[in-house]
Amino acid sequence: VVETLFMLLTEQGLLHVTAKMLQHLDNVIDIMICSSVVSSLSFLCTIAADRYITIFYALRYHSIMTTQRAVAIIAVVWITSITSSSLFIVYHTDNAVIACLVTFFGVTLVFTAVLYLHMFILAHVHSRRIIALHKSRRQATSMKGAITLTILLGVFIICWGPFFLHLILILICPTNPYCKCYFSHFNLFLILIICNS
Repeated sequence: VVETLFMLLTEQGLLHVTAKMLQHLDNVIDIMICSSVVSSLSFLCTIAADRYITIFYALRYHSIMTTQRAVAIIAVVWITSITSSSLFIVYHTDNAVIACLVTFFGVTLVFTAVLYLHMFILAHVHSRRIIALHKSRRQATSMKGAITLTILLGVFIICWGPFFLHLILILICPTNPYCKCYFSHFNLFLILIICNS
């Protein structure tokens, strides 16, 4: 929104921007976009961790997850996201930055998948015990859990995967014509990330 607003003001002649100001503005907007990406992935992990604590530590949840801790976690995620994004934009020409982002995505994916899979296994075991107690043959609860897990991880991979594949291809084959064709869809990858929210 900020970028579009500045573009409209500049195009209409309502705002005069020098080349140096435009470079600084571009860096600020890039930091905002990168912060958004890093914080979104971080918050998906924190939500998974919160759900995990809710299920496995239900009786102690309110003592573990206090309002002060929640606020501290939110603040740490945003401060870390903004700081790391600023460093990423400053050193954007270094391949190590792209490798860090790809690694962060991989860690986020594995962490989220492991937590949700563990929760699903617990729910499945619990469902089997209930079925055994009531001599019932219904498997609907396990099926719902499997469908929910598939949707959660599937949507996560579909929405975030293309963007991170883009970053991986930048590292592996930046000049290959097939990779360049894939690079041309960068805006679509950003739209998919936004859709995940």
